[in-house]
Amino acid sequence: MSKRRGKRDYYDVLGVGKKADDSELKRAYRDLARRYHPDLNPGPKAEERFKEINEAYAVLSDAKLRQRYDRYGHSAVSSGESGGGFDNVVDAFDDLISDILRRRKKPKSRGKDLRYTLEITLEEAAFGCEKTIKIPRPSGPDREFVVTVPVASADGAIRRIRNEGSPGENGGAPGDLHVILRVKGHPVMRREGHDVWCEVPVSFPQAALGAVVEIPSLDGKVRMRVPEGTQSGRILRMRGKGMPKSASKSASRGDHMVRIVVETPTNLTESQRRLLERFAAEEGGAKEAHPQRQGFVDKLRSLFRD
Repeated sequence: MSKRRGKRDYYDVLGVGKKADDSELKRAYRDLARRYHPDLNPGPKAEERFKEINEAYAVLSDAKLRQRYDRYGHSAVSSGESGGGFDNVVDAFDDLISDILRRRKKPKSRGKDLRYTLEITLEEAAFGCEKTIKIPRPSGPDREFVVTVPVASADGAIRRIRNEGSPGENGGAPGDLHVILRVKGHPVMRREGHDVWCEVPVSFPQAALGAVVEIPSLDGKVRMRVPEGTQSGRILRMRGKGMPKSASKSASRGDHMVRIVVETPTNLTESQRRLLERFAAEEGGAKEAHPQRQGFVDKLRSLFRD
């Protein structure tokens, strides 16, 4: 195939293969014409490129001219010859102009933002995690996203995934996806600022004699010493076992506050009842055994004496 010096191959100009059908040629022409149209891209380079695109499409869209070009190259097509290819260029160009005008009439509109509520546990909020979520589509398979939950996340915190909301109109940018974190209630623990609180029931003998009990924490089960003579309502502190104070994994942590609840036994057996009655008889009214009760009795006596 002979070629005129300086002219590019028409297939290369349109960026298609030699076996491209009419629809492929038209689609390639419209894309390139939109990109290099002088009204949309002012300048001599765009204008020259636009003419080259029109010339290539005028020849390749005409069956007879294309056959001659494929066989003999540029020398087989005179500079003014276009045959039915010129009409094809006009038709495709009219479609292009209509499309441009339609886009100009309708302004670009940004897509709507989407919201998704993601439930996490207290432990996941404390130490962070990655969660995979699925966002349903009107059509097609669900979209999947991996959401990174930071360390020390608070209930109601929002994670934004850009450009993953509803698509925009007329070429507008898509909206964003807002993932709202909701920390599920824990069956035992609750968060107060950087501290974590829980109540731990202990038996009367454990409170009186002291004991080591297992309690839940953000780090799993831990063992805690209940001192001898612990009263109901006493608060014990485990330092550094609360929530991280910042999003850094090396951040210091708050404390785990444990409120002791001394449980009064019910449904006593006869043996247990006799032991308690014996204990009551032996302890009598010793002030050192019940300092809080003795203090109350003393205040009561003073009140009635006055």
